[in-house]
Amino acid sequence: MASPMRSLFTNPARYLQSFRLFLVNSTEHQCMQEFMERQLPAVIASIGNGKSTINILSVGGGAGEIDLLILSKLQARYPGVTINNDVIEPSAEQIFKYKERVAETTNLENVKFTWHEETAYEYESRMNAEKKSEKWDFIHMIQMLYYVKDVPATIRYFHGLLEAQAKLLIILVSGSSGWETLWKKFGSSFPLDDLCSYVSSANIKNILDSDGLKYQLHELSSHMDITSCFIEGNEDGELLLDFLTETCEFSKTAPPELKRQVMEELRKPGCSEERDGKVLFNNNLSVIVIEP
Repeated sequence: MASPMRSLFTNPARYLQSFRLFLVNSTEHQCMQEFMERQLPAVIASIGNGKSTINILSVGGGAGEIDLLILSKLQARYPGVTINNDVIEPSAEQIFKYKERVAETTNLENVKFTWHEETAYEYESRMNAEKKSEKWDFIHMIQMLYYVKDVPATIRYFHGLLEAQAKLLIILVSGSSGWETLWKKFGSSFPLDDLCSYVSSANIKNILDSDGLKYQLHELSSHMDITSCFIEGNEDGELLLDFLTETCEFSKTAPPELKRQVMEELRKPGCSEERDGKVLFNNNLSVIVIEP
């Protein structure tokens, strides 16, 4: 009998709803912001040396929250220099939000934005078809490598677009996070489609090591409050469960035994810690900075 479980990506509106709730309930953006404030300046310290224009490529830029923070650090390091900021983002809704955010932000006079409503793979295919290979001074891929079909090929393609003193920055879940524990154990039971796969910094390290690429790794500690997941019938809890399992309506469609095991696992130390009556899921991230 076919399982009634469907991938969350078959319902883009519910996916976005669960993703936004995840951002509200987690320190995801806070810990990234802290990294951008404290450590990004050193990463970008020499990418624009001697240049009158700096070219940035944001792969999976989403609604632009983190992109604009990155741009502010670039402007501080290279005042007055023209910045071309190209954004690859397949969601029209996210691009709309990004454009709204840009319109509300001051001091962007020297930044030229170009949005490409397409996936990383579509961008690559289009560039190859047009026989273009633009070079970039800084490329970042933040929390997006789960959505590409071929992770090693995607990294190799974008790494190949780096200028001589450029950097490629990747952020994704850490191999020491609750995601790793949950997905290693139950990934094969979740209804994955070809739109999404589980990948963590542990996989990326292996790819980079086998390609002989030089990189630095930074670990960011982060958590997500999943207390509502344990309140039967709680709407937010159900959305967060969907996000954790990448399953649409997980609590309604999962076989009872799978649901029981997942709920049990989510409370264990490998996934979460209980603090002040809250269940905090380990959402640790890794930042990987790759040299040309």
